[in-house]
Amino acid sequence: MLESKNIYLSDDDADDRDFFTEAVLEISKKHKLTISTNGAELMEQLQRPPVPLPDIIFLDINMPKKDGIQSLNEIRKNELTGNIPVVMYSTSANPDYINKAHKLGANFYFVKPSDYKSLKQRIAAVLAIDWSRQAFPVDSSQFVLC
Repeated sequence: MLESKNIYLSDDDADDRDFFTEAVLEISKKHKLTISTNGAELMEQLQRPPVPLPDIIFLDINMPKKDGIQSLNEIRKNELTGNIPVVMYSTSANPDYINKAHKLGANFYFVKPSDYKSLKQRIAAVLAIDWSRQAFPVDSSQFVLC
């Protein structure tokens, strides 16, 4: 049986947020999803502090106010949030972004698929990971989830 997760998503694109939300709810209605529209809003949510802390954060790269790379850097430097699994979630497969995210300690880099079925399958795969048993940092050859 799938364990419920406290999932945070930070993404400025309304359509992408809607598809992500729909996919998560189809995977399990037990999951709790908290959404922010930019990195600054996400960091405010994480500083409240949320109770409980997120089990996982999906973090878009290109956002206004504070982008995903800046947010990842802050998350990793914060004692409270430093160990939360973070999956970078972007339409961009730019090697510079991927390398920067890997160096800053993202757990995986998730390239947004163009179709809903693939999106749902990838989200389900990420949510099924036993983060306590997964060794990090992952090798760069396994870092990008396609």
